Amino acid sequence: MPTKKKPVVKKSAKGAWEKSMPKPQFEFMREILDAPSPIGIEAAMSYGVLKPYFEKFMPKSWGIHQFKGNAGIVLDTHPGKDDMTSVMIIGHADKIRMQVRKIDTDGKIWINTDSFLPCTLVGHEVKLFSQQPDKPGTFRCIEGGTIEALGAIHFSEPAQRTGAKGLKPEMMYLELQMHGENCKEKIEALGIRPGDPIILDRPIKRGFSEDSFYGAYLDNGLGCFVVAEIAKILAKSPLKNVRVLYTIATHEEIGRFGATAIAGELKPDILIGSDVNHDYDAAPGIGAKRMNSLAMGKGFTLTNGAITSAYLNSLIEQACLKNNIPYQIDFAGRDTGTDAMAASLAGIDSAATSIGFPIRNMHTISETGHTADVLAAIHGMVETFKLMDKMNRGKGISRDDLKDGHPRLDEVKTV
Repeated sequence: MPTKKKPVVKKSAKGAWEKSMPKPQFEFMREILDAPSPIGIEAAMSYGVLKPYFEKFMPKSWGIHQFKGNAGIVLDTHPGKDDMTSVMIIGHADKIRMQVRKIDTDGKIWINTDSFLPCTLVGHEVKLFSQQPDKPGTFRCIEGGTIEALGAIHFSEPAQRTGAKGLKPEMMYLELQMHGENCKEKIEALGIRPGDPIILDRPIKRGFSEDSFYGAYLDNGLGCFVVAEIAKILAKSPLKNVRVLYTIATHEEIGRFGATAIAGELKPDILIGSDVNHDYDAAPGIGAKRMNSLAMGKGFTLTNGAITSAYLNSLIEQACLKNNIPYQIDFAGRDTGTDAMAASLAGIDSAATSIGFPIRNMHTISETGHTADVLAAIHGMVETFKLMDKMNRGKGISRDDLKDGHPRLDEVKTV
C-alpha cells in the first residue's frame, strides 16, 4: 500500500521587519513559563530565572530593586536619577493556581479552582507545593496527582452526559491515588494543608502550525519574557535620556497588587503593562458579542480607552509605522484588566497604556501563542523607547511633553 503523505502547512510570508530581527530564545521562554510561581510565591520566576538573566547582560551602572512584601523585581537603567523621565514596563510573574481547600477521610483533596473554568481541569496532571511539617518555610513539590470531579461517566447525572449541566467549582478535587486505611492522616503527614498552591504541569511545546506554541501559563510568563528581551536588546546600546524600569510584578491575577505597590514606590512618569490578550477572531461562541478583531500572527495589541494615554499610544504607533512593525488596536472601557492600571490604583500620575499578544485558550493548560506577535511587541517597544530617547533634538522626552501632549478635540477640523 502507498504510504500516506504528511499534511503540508504553508509557511506564512515574513515581513521585512521580522527578517531583520533576532528570534526570541524559545528555550529561555520555556524556562520562564515553566518556573513554579503561583500567586504569592513568585520568586521562582523573578529571583530564580529573571534576576540571574538580567545580571548576565546589565551594565554595571544599572541596578535591581527588590521589595519587602512581594517577590517582584525592577531592573533600573539609571538608579537614583529621579530627575530623568522614567518609563516602567511591567510583566507579572504570578500564575493562576488552585489551592487545597479540605482534606477528606477517603483521601480526596478538595480544591479552590480560583480563575480556572472547572471543566478545563479534569484529568490534568498538576504539581502541589507544601511545607515540610517540621520545617515551616521549607517547601517541597508533590507530583503525580490529577484534578478530578466525577470520577467516571458512570457516576454522572444524565444532564452532565449530554452537556446540559456542567461542573461546579466545589466538585473539583486533587487525586493523589491514596488508598487503604487512614488516607487523611497520610496526606496530612505530608504537610499538605489548606491554602497550599497547585499548578498545572505542562511546559510549552512548538505547535503544529508554523511559529505557534502552546502550553500552560503564557499568562503571564510571556509578558515577563517580553520585558526581559527588551532590556537585553537595549542594554547593548543604552538609552541616554530615558530611565527605563524593567519590572517583574506579582499578585496581578488577584487584583494587580504587586504592580500597584511597585509603581507607588518608584512613581514612573510612563507606565506600560505587558500582558497576554485574546485572539477574538478564533474565540468560539462569541460572535453575538461583536468583539473587535484581534488575531494571532497579526502583531501585538495596543489598547485604547480606560486610563490609556492617547499621547503615549500615538508615540508607539509612530515608532511601529516607521519601522513597519505590525500592531492591532484593542479597546477597553473602565479597566484595561492589566498592570497598566497600576499607577491609577496607586494614586500616582503616570501616562499609561497596555500592550499584549493575542493568545487562544487563556487560563487553560493549552494556551496558544504566535512568535511573530511576541517579536512585534518586543521590537515595537524597543523602537518606541529609542524614539523617546531622541525626542526634543536628542534631549529625550520630557514630563512637559506628557503634560502638554493631551489631544484637544476642541481644536480639530470638521470633515
